[in-house]
Amino acid sequence: MVSSRGGKYGFVYRSRFSAYRALRRKGLTKQRAAMISNAGRSFPQRSRMARKAARTRKMRGGR
Repeated sequence: MVSSRGGKYGFVYRSRFSAYRALRRKGLTKQRAAMISNAGRSFPQRSRMARKAARTRKMRGGR
């Protein structure tokens, strides 16, 4: 579903698929979106990602 190559190239955890879809809508490539969405599998990982995003938004003026 993610990649026509399949295997490790097309894998996204089922629980992270909505995150993958959101990233694809933003225009990220399949591989990049899969890598980012899979990174947030556990709560500590998602928490770390959220803090990083908040810092980025703060730095860029709320965008």
